[in-house]
Amino acid sequence: MDAFSYLSVLIAIILGLAITQILQGFRGLLHARERVAIYWPSLVWAGLILTISVQSWWAMFGLREHQDWTFLQFAVVLLENTAIYMLAALVLPDFIDERPVDLRKTYFQQARWFYGILAAALVFSMLKDRVVFGGFPTGVNLGFHLFSIAGGIVMALTRDERFHKGYTVFSVLLFLVYIATLFDNLR
Repeated sequence: MDAFSYLSVLIAIILGLAITQILQGFRGLLHARERVAIYWPSLVWAGLILTISVQSWWAMFGLREHQDWTFLQFAVVLLENTAIYMLAALVLPDFIDERPVDLRKTYFQQARWFYGILAAALVFSMLKDRVVFGGFPTGVNLGFHLFSIAGGIVMALTRDERFHKGYTVFSVLLFLVYIATLFDNLR
């Protein structure tokens, strides 16, 4: 077994847990639908974090040719994927009792942590490129990261609902363009 095959098992577990977390949230929404006040940005972000989890798994294939792994390199890769898991854990509430659930209230209760962790995940992504490949992302990839980090910080600091809704829609469009531009083929 090569090093990447060995190391990718833990990455797969973390991303699998992130995907499971989101799917359990959607399951909870279906079971509790009569007592849930829906807030569409929460649902959109849940779908986007699910997509980010899959995209991260897709992009990890690019690490398969890296041979001389250090613990620092692997730790940075794990940090990025752990941050994605934490986003998945925060995006929808747990449905563990019979109380009513207000997704808008939950969204704004979690917003600072959620967007702060989103910015951190993007920083870890940039650090991964630096530590594993020897350089920071360039071009469109760098622009996406820097713009999204700044957006995450602004979102963590603002409570304006219209801004949050607008940024949610913009984030989906931006991420879809990012995937189409840089990750359309498995490399």
